[in-house]
Amino acid sequence: MHITTRDIPPRTVWTLEQAGIHPLLARLYAARGVKGTEELDDALSRLLPPASLLGADQAAVFLADAMEQNKKLCIVADYDCDGATACAVALRGLRLLGAKNVDYLVPDRVVDGYGLTAPIAQRVADSGADVLITVDNGIASMDGVAHAKKLGLQVLVTDHHLPAANGKTGAIELPAADVIVNPNQPGDSFESKSMAGVGVMFYVLLALRSELRARGIFDASNQPKLDTLLPLVALGTVADVVKLDANNRRLVAQGLKRVRAGAMPAGLSALFSAAGRNARAATTFDFGFALGPRINAAGRLSDMTLGIECLITDDAARADELAKMLDGINRERRVIEGDMRDQAMDIVESLFDEDDEPPPAVCVFDPDFHEGVVGIVASRIKDKLHRPSFVFAASQAPGKEHELKGSGRSIPGFHLRDALDLVAKRYPGVLLRFGGHAMAAGCTIHEDGLDAFEQGLTEVAQEWLDAATLTRRLETDGPLEPQYLRVDLVDTLHKEVWGQGFAPPTFSEEVEVVSQRLVGEKHLQLKLKHQGQPVDGIWFGHTEQLPPRVKLAFRLDADEWNGVRRVRFLVEGAEV
Repeated sequence: MHITTRDIPPRTVWTLEQAGIHPLLARLYAARGVKGTEELDDALSRLLPPASLLGADQAAVFLADAMEQNKKLCIVADYDCDGATACAVALRGLRLLGAKNVDYLVPDRVVDGYGLTAPIAQRVADSGADVLITVDNGIASMDGVAHAKKLGLQVLVTDHHLPAANGKTGAIELPAADVIVNPNQPGDSFESKSMAGVGVMFYVLLALRSELRARGIFDASNQPKLDTLLPLVALGTVADVVKLDANNRRLVAQGLKRVRAGAMPAGLSALFSAAGRNARAATTFDFGFALGPRINAAGRLSDMTLGIECLITDDAARADELAKMLDGINRERRVIEGDMRDQAMDIVESLFDEDDEPPPAVCVFDPDFHEGVVGIVASRIKDKLHRPSFVFAASQAPGKEHELKGSGRSIPGFHLRDALDLVAKRYPGVLLRFGGHAMAAGCTIHEDGLDAFEQGLTEVAQEWLDAATLTRRLETDGPLEPQYLRVDLVDTLHKEVWGQGFAPPTFSEEVEVVSQRLVGEKHLQLKLKHQGQPVDGIWFGHTEQLPPRVKLAFRLDADEWNGVRRVRFLVEGAEV
């Protein structure tokens, strides 16, 4: 591992300090590209205007007309946390704004696969709906939208994923929906291309409220308060690991403020309790690593209806019951994931000798793998080997028993979705379906196509990846001044909005290792000296001993023992 230090523009640091920003925060913000305090203003008034999102105003008219005619609306969700929160925001928001007849349908990961398909459109039509609204999906669902239109449904697509490209011409293709709202559709100049699906739906609701004001349904004094939805928007945004640009950070910050004040749906409160986390001190870490996984577990192993119902109920007892169910499913997911991870690592280690470099891309399959957690296991392999990694499981869908479903995770410098597109062109017929982003993608192949897929992916990786890209790099904020080893500053850092594209503070410097021992058989507990001061440290998931002096990359945490809170280092990596 090579530990590097972010560039920190001194003039920007000085400017931020002069504006009253704490010197440590000024340094951290400057290193992340913040140039002025206006970028740190998280007021709702600073949000990008809904009218600047292509299709939002059109969607507002579309929905206002449907509500005026009392049409039955059906939301088609996705089965991850972004999809679940987007569905909950849509349901709660539409009902707040006066929709009398709105329901939802969530696909089954195993039976339906991803996106709006023709069978799902049929189920929506059979339910008696007039209008189909997608959240966090639909932009690549050409067949599903076409079938919905054929059935007489009106279709609104709200999504944030990249549109599909024609396999022969490469031209962008859009579904024939009545309205499309997606910041990544052609011709959209909306500044926040990284908005999550839940954020897109929230913006549609803001535009709808404005349209209803224009129609005289509400005025500024009696309009519904859509900011009550922001805790759900924040959860989905963080859990979907989208880039936290300035607009996304405002959405998350506003959601966190309400959660810390106790102003949140009953389901969120229950999930905090089930996860053993303190909502009054909520952080982005809680959203990404405590609540998000519990929602996601429902879609991976069971039925995302459980997650959505938890987020839309206002009954505290019901919310508590559902949160405990989600917690139980998440515990089961951990067991399955742990067994699969160990099995996958054994397969991976058999691919190359211990003293050799791993192959440029890794592809793993076992008939016993569970398709609901292949993405998580791919992420673990990627983290361990620093290689683009795909994990496949046999499809459990009726009639699809000879298909394999794969999920991949990538490293910086290797666009996974583009790599799949190139494999599809070079090996026609191998990829039955595929889609995704630069860092995460999924695909379906025939079981006989696994070797060809692995060969194709390896070829692309050999062409695109060089030694520098294949070297693991950990970007940090450099040394930490001793005066900042304070619990109150740890708390200050934790309250800030950190995440994808706005990385949590990680410091690095050479320290003295006073003592070290294994705890729980898989974590390294450390006694360190940092610039002469003693400090505790822990390296989760690491068992190899460290030399007496070593350059560590670490985050700050506060550990409590016998009622006393002390700073400790959470070690992220070492350069030895």
